Amino acid sequence: MSATPVELAAMARARELAAGVLGTTSPNPAVGAVVLAADGTPVGEGATAPPGGPHAEIRALARAGDRARGGTAVVTLEPCAHTGRTGPCADALLAAGVARVVIAVPEPTSLAGGGAERLRAAGVDVVLGVEQAQAEDGALAAWLTGVREQRPQVVWKAAGTLDGRVAAADGSSRWVTGPEARAAVHRLRATCDAVVVGSGTALADDPQLTVRDAAGRNAGRQPLRVVLDRRGRLPGTARVRDDAAPTLVSTAATPRDLLAELFARDVRRVLLEGGPTLAAAFLRDGLVDEAVVHLAPRLLGAGASLVGDLGITTIGDALSLTVVDVTRLGGDVELRLRPTRHTGRVGGSADGRAVGS
Repeated sequence: MSATPVELAAMARARELAAGVLGTTSPNPAVGAVVLAADGTPVGEGATAPPGGPHAEIRALARAGDRARGGTAVVTLEPCAHTGRTGPCADALLAAGVARVVIAVPEPTSLAGGGAERLRAAGVDVVLGVEQAQAEDGALAAWLTGVREQRPQVVWKAAGTLDGRVAAADGSSRWVTGPEARAAVHRLRATCDAVVVGSGTALADDPQLTVRDAAGRNAGRQPLRVVLDRRGRLPGTARVRDDAAPTLVSTAATPRDLLAELFARDVRRVLLEGGPTLAAAFLRDGLVDEAVVHLAPRLLGAGASLVGDLGITTIGDALSLTVVDVTRLGGDVELRLRPTRHTGRVGGSADGRAVGS
């Protein structure tokens, strides 16, 4: 039996809940759950707490209370069947007396798998794969990248003029885009576990790389600030060395090495804010999963390009991207794109060492 319209609406809400906690749950997945009473009325909802806290199903069941009995749980990821820092969510659903569980994404790991099977064995009606693609492309994308590729998801953020310049010929680059676009960057940072720049960007712009609100105040939770500095050029006075957020200065030789270092630190979603050279290194190695590009309606005609040399010499080898969404941000435009997957590297040297300064 397929999902009902009421269950589909609950699944959309569950995805929203999961997106709301993105950046706070790693290395656990950002999951959303909605509990419907027997008559289809929403009676509880929840999303994954930070590590050590309750999973989405547990929080939703707590809010639903006795009203969950005979009802339906709608979840973006298959309820776990193992005991980790918390107990099995499948057992909690059984104890609550739910009669039906609607799931978007089947559990991909052997450790936590088996929840749907356990529920079915106890007589619960289970529906798997409901709007699975939407859930996999949403808040679960970073965690799934970690499961499948053993590395963090990489979101490349760039801002430039209509002709693809991130700085003028004299090097000036501050405020290429307007305040709405800059506010959107802070919201994007808040969804990530780490923000990465190269030492060249750190030296040229001296960014603080924190998440700030509309009044310029630092948020309570901050992602890890990462500076790739193979030559030890970052001064002790750099703003990223202040106490506003944790900072890692890495000497990793390649983008893949850096991602492995971050993955070992439980980072699952990385915002790449480095300059054109660092961006090109990640793109050449096929390590950009999503791009968020802010374009200002300005023309410079000269200056630093949005991305550095990709080693491409003919149009047939161009790196293609799919436009996922287009949004107006004040006078600017935000493009969300996903690179078309390819095999091998895009130009460049075989060892991938051109990772920026």
